[in-house]
This record gives sequence, C-alpha cells and structure tokens, in this order.
Amino acid sequence: MQEARNFTTTGLLEGQYVSMVLLVDDQPMIGEAIRRALRGHPDIDFHYCQDPHRAVEMAEKLRPTVILQDLVMPGVDGLVLVHRFRANPTTRDIPIIVLSSKEDPSTKSTAFAEGANDYLVKLPDDVELIARIRYHSRSRINQLQRDLAFQALRESQQQLVEMNVELSRLINVDGLTGLNNRRYFDEFTDIEWKRAIRERSGLSALMIDVDDFKRYNDTYGHLAGDEVLQNVSRVIKASVARPGDIAARFGGEEFVVVLPNSSHASPRTFGEKLCESVERLAIPHRTAAASGVVTVSIGGAFSAPQLGDLLTDLIAAADAALYQAKRSGKNRVVIAG
Repeated sequence: MQEARNFTTTGLLEGQYVSMVLLVDDQPMIGEAIRRALRGHPDIDFHYCQDPHRAVEMAEKLRPTVILQDLVMPGVDGLVLVHRFRANPTTRDIPIIVLSSKEDPSTKSTAFAEGANDYLVKLPDDVELIARIRYHSRSRINQLQRDLAFQALRESQQQLVEMNVELSRLINVDGLTGLNNRRYFDEFTDIEWKRAIRERSGLSALMIDVDDFKRYNDTYGHLAGDEVLQNVSRVIKASVARPGDIAARFGGEEFVVVLPNSSHASPRTFGEKLCESVERLAIPHRTAAASGVVTVSIGGAFSAPQLGDLLTDLIAAADAALYQAKRSGKNRVVIAG
C-alpha cells in the first residue's frame, strides 16, 4: 500500500478519495486478470490477498473501500469469510462484492444474508467490474465522510459546552479569591429571597470584613494583601458547608455569606466559627490591634421575609451590624437585633 494512497481525515472531508480494492482469491491468475482490468484507472488502488486466512488481518491494516472475494477457496468457505468480515468492528461496514463461478440463486441469497453487498459471476467484463467497484467505494467513502462530519460536529459541540461552562465560571467567579462575585451574589440572593417568601422560610446574611486591611497593605505590600484575601476566602469557602449556601466577594476586603433555610441562631453560630478559623490562620499583622494576626469582623442579620419585605433591608441590617463589630473592637460577631 502506497503512503500517498492512504485516506486522511482532511482528504475525506474535502471529497478527495481513491477507491481502494482488496481482492481475496486463492488463484493468482484471477488476481492478475483483475489487476490488468483496473490498470490505467488512477482513482482505483488495487491490493491482492491470496491467503484467505490472512484476509481479515490484511483488511484491518489496509482499510479498503471495497472487498472483492471469491466464494470457493481451499480451507475457508467464502461465506464464512464474509461472516468474519462482518463480525470484525474494523471491517464490518466495508462493502463486499462476492465472486462466484456460477449464477446460482440459492448461493446468491445466502451470500446476501451473510452480509455481502453485491454478487458477480467471475470474471465480469471490465466495464461492469469497474462500475461496481466505483459505486460501492463511493458508498463507503460517503459513509466515512458522514462519520467524520458527525464526529467533528460532536467535538465542536463539546468544545462549545466546555467554553460556555468556562465563560459562566469567569462571569460568576471573582478572579482573585475564587469565590462568587457580586454579580452572581445579586442574582442568587434575589432568587433565594423570593423562595423564602414563597416557602415561608428563614434567610440569614453575614457581612465579613478583614480588620485593618489598609494597614496590612501599607505594611506588607499589595501582593501580600492579595494573599491574605485568598487565605481568608479559602476559610470562608470551607465554612459554607451546605449546597444551598453561598459565599461571595462583596468588594475590596469585604465578603458576604447568605444562608437560605436558616434560623435565628444561624448567623451567630456561623460567624463565630468563621472568626475563630481566620484567627487560627495566624497570619502575622503587627499593626493590628491586640491580636497581632489577621482577623475579621462580622455582622449578621436574619429574616423570615413576607410579601413586601425588601432584601436590601436584610443586607443593610447585616452591614450595620458589621460596623458595630468594628466599633466594638473588631475580631468579633455582632448580630442585628
């Protein structure tokens, strides 16, 4: 098989093809006769297999567009060989033209039942042989082109899905901290607020601020400050345990957590654990107050909203509680009363 004759994905998709014929026949004179019949046709590439026991193996390697096969060969029944071609995943869809020494309706019917695509009494005249070869080859190549086109379409669709997922992630996630961003937070809380009204359930909000963050940036530099925000974000993310809860970067060094289906006790319980977890990071902050490490202040609020209540009032209450925590000495939780 010549390298130039091999099929390529690009060639098939662009409609460039060669009819690649594999003849399986134990008689060399038949092989020579068919070779001569096909000689002079540059769009037909001829290959010959004299040993029927090697026919399937050769077809696997060659990937012909059509197989010409004798029905009577020593050691292997031709119909059995047709069945073997059809049972092999690589060759099962390759068109098979069986060659018989006689026009026998019973044999022809059995050959078609086993999976043959055509039946010729050998040797057919050159015009008929070439016409049958080109017809079945084009059918096979059309099939390969369709398969490749569908594969390309599936791959393109999968890439589009992956790109949309990544785009959604980029749209909804804060690039520095990996938490949800303000845009996603606004959409999420609006949905959860309406759900809380509809289901008469509770909703908690916590505003979280890194204490003395400007001093930290001035002392250690903005890169170190970014690292602090990332470390605090990881603690916040780890603290948000339930699938329905959400943590987001609200802006600058400020974060927000929303806990749907929560109770009056939820904001304080969550906030106190979070304060302790951040302090345990033990990130040095020599310009901070008494602790000497990075800490956070948290303001929380709870609501069991009814129709007409505003989400902005809950966020404002949590924000006011945050400022009260700041004024009260930082590194603490204050819950709106």
